[in-house]
Amino acid sequence: MSAIPGYIRLAAGMLRDRLRRARLTGDAGYTTETVVVIALLVALAIAAVAIITAKVLAKANSLNLG
Repeated sequence: MSAIPGYIRLAAGMLRDRLRRARLTGDAGYTTETVVVIALLVALAIAAVAIITAKVLAKANSLNLG
């Protein structure tokens, strides 16, 4: 599960970079609603990865190899 915060840090860094570039270049044509929807989709994707990872790890740990 330690890889999940890495994904969050990466996504946050990419978002900060895009926002910085958008401020420097002016209006990129995105509305506030579009940005909010994209942020929610990213959050849902991260949550889905976390859930799938947890389920796969739980299944792998439950295997009897002996």
